[in-house]
Amino acid sequence: MQPFVAINRRKESYIRSNSPKIYLAMKKYLNISLLAALLLSALTLRAENDIKDNEFNPVNTGVTTLGITPDARGSAMGNLGAATDPDINAQFWNPSKYAFAYSSGGLGISYTPWLRKLVNDIFLADLSGYMKLGSGDNQALSASFRYFSLGEVTSNDDVGNVIQTINPYELAFDVGYSRKLSEKFSMGVVLRYILSDLSYNDAYSGEQTTAASAFAADISGYYVTYPMVGRNECQFAWGFNISNIGSKVSYNHGTNNAFLPTNLRLGANFMFPLADYNTLAFGLDLNKLLVPTKPRAKDYDMDSMEGQEEFEKALDDWENMSPITGIFKSFSDAPGGFKEELQEINLSIGAEYAYNQQFFARLGYYYENANKGGRSYFGLGAGFSLNVVRLDASYMIATAQSSPLDQTLRFTLSFDMDGLRDLLGKRRK
Repeated sequence: MQPFVAINRRKESYIRSNSPKIYLAMKKYLNISLLAALLLSALTLRAENDIKDNEFNPVNTGVTTLGITPDARGSAMGNLGAATDPDINAQFWNPSKYAFAYSSGGLGISYTPWLRKLVNDIFLADLSGYMKLGSGDNQALSASFRYFSLGEVTSNDDVGNVIQTINPYELAFDVGYSRKLSEKFSMGVVLRYILSDLSYNDAYSGEQTTAASAFAADISGYYVTYPMVGRNECQFAWGFNISNIGSKVSYNHGTNNAFLPTNLRLGANFMFPLADYNTLAFGLDLNKLLVPTKPRAKDYDMDSMEGQEEFEKALDDWENMSPITGIFKSFSDAPGGFKEELQEINLSIGAEYAYNQQFFARLGYYYENANKGGRSYFGLGAGFSLNVVRLDASYMIATAQSSPLDQTLRFTLSFDMDGLRDLLGKRRK
């Protein structure tokens, strides 16, 4: 199947789930190629010839761009970071790691040109930072701001004349606090404000959609220990992060609310020395969306009145379900039973080689079941660090050649506050 045909089919399901009025207003008039790019920034593609339609059942959420990896290090290791060594971008992966950060503070800027195989005006920008608090070096304050631009989208009349141009975007701003509860364990909490502006005015009907906003929170934990393996001191860590626990979003004045992409991330990481100044680390992350599965008509006997009533009730219960209830429901509501619940778990494995904490080489793999979206790709990257600044880059290689996520690049530029102080102190002397 041609890529844009697959894109167009997913266009309608995305807009229906996020904003029915957007669907009605845009269905005729939006430029297909640009709208397709908008959709793909939030959804995944699958190889339709490889799976059956009745088995394809991804979990539907709003503001799905919140799940896109912002930084180059985590991306290079296959979207991994729940238990890796603390760095500036821990706010996305596991903010409780900041309490164990080696420096007193840092700032990082990340940039990702998204879907660059299709368009050149969609991007994700992220600004993250932290600073240690007090003299005990056991707590930290952190913050991040992410902005996802969906580029320029034009709407046309029946003869092709441009009648409106919009620039949809999604952003999130959050503040976090982390603290060591012991020498080996820390916890963190993050409060987040989310804005998704896909607003659109229908020149014909006069209907207008509005921007959607929501509030969310993250809860995380991080444990690190240093076991002896032979004569070598190694580092073992595990962590968890439950992110985007919050209110629903709606683009049409409180009706047809969508769940936020609440996510459970579990991870482990083992680092050991190869020789003097050389270390190698292996990591594993497991992810599961804590969002209830939307009922499908095909799972009910729609030829009977009883089946139709059961479906309508199940759909009404899903639409009116609270986010907290949905979290618990998400572990047991898949129509395929426990087998399908397991398919909702995404896997990330990765490795990182470091020389003297100045040069880094990374490799990873990310897997998502084809029935739940089918994103599967390899990641690779490198990093270079000086006393003050560090530059990381990553490159994505999709397992499906037709995937628009193939050849995705990410760049992260980080600044270390301790290194900056040392540099300024030497200059003053």
